[in-house]
Amino acid sequence: MCATCGCGVGQTLIGGHALKRRRKPGEPTHFRLHDAAAHAEEATSSRIIKLEQDLLAKNNGYADANRRYLSGRGIFALNLMSSPGSGKTTLLVKTIEALHGQQPLAVIEGDQQTDNDAARIRAAGAPAIQINTGKGCHLDAHMVGRAMQQLDMQDHSLLLIENVGNLVCPASFDLGEAHKVVILSVTEGEDKPLKYPDMFRAAGLMLLNKCDLLPHLDFDADLAIEYARRINPRLQVIRISATSGAGMPEWLEWIKDGCRNAVAAKQRTPELEVLPE
Repeated sequence: MCATCGCGVGQTLIGGHALKRRRKPGEPTHFRLHDAAAHAEEATSSRIIKLEQDLLAKNNGYADANRRYLSGRGIFALNLMSSPGSGKTTLLVKTIEALHGQQPLAVIEGDQQTDNDAARIRAAGAPAIQINTGKGCHLDAHMVGRAMQQLDMQDHSLLLIENVGNLVCPASFDLGEAHKVVILSVTEGEDKPLKYPDMFRAAGLMLLNKCDLLPHLDFDADLAIEYARRINPRLQVIRISATSGAGMPEWLEWIKDGCRNAVAAKQRTPELEVLPE
């Protein structure tokens, strides 16, 4: 995982500003994401495992705080994950355009460099903040919490988090979202769920994207879904195309159901949480 892959080396930027991580007095430096890679080279196997456990434990604390904050405001948050080139951003743009005037929403964009995707999202009419992870291969809960503070989201809104394109590390990091959504493009291999099982096991929904291209490809959609459900029998699947619009009504209704449920849950538990620094 991240203690060995080298991610996290470099500077994280949120909306163009450096993310500063505060360390509690006495807290060992290996709790910090950017220290993990520096330690990994000299670490033994047992120390690597300890680093991973510490890393995830700290992340989960921030994720719990994010989840309470979102729940207290009736905000429905989705963590969108995929390999690069799956069509996440195009799908996000089409989703924003379809929900315009019906559902308040905001977007957190994760990429290693550039704010190109955030600019596309803003042009579609949604507030967006860009997180640049530098050499990091995923978003974490602390990054997302700080981004949410800058977004100043409305109550009863939708938060769409586009994670860094990667089918490995993002699966392990809880961001406080209601659901993880994995996007698999038909231009990839049917066996991606078998190659990256943690991602498909963690997801609650799979969007099989670019289905308009199926007549031109040697891709077995049924087999891809079978492999995904072999990993996660409870996985929901929507066949979709942002280009043709196929599957979009089902996807939008799934989102609206989640938003309604988030508002209902807030009414039952109206306490308000504050995000940690």
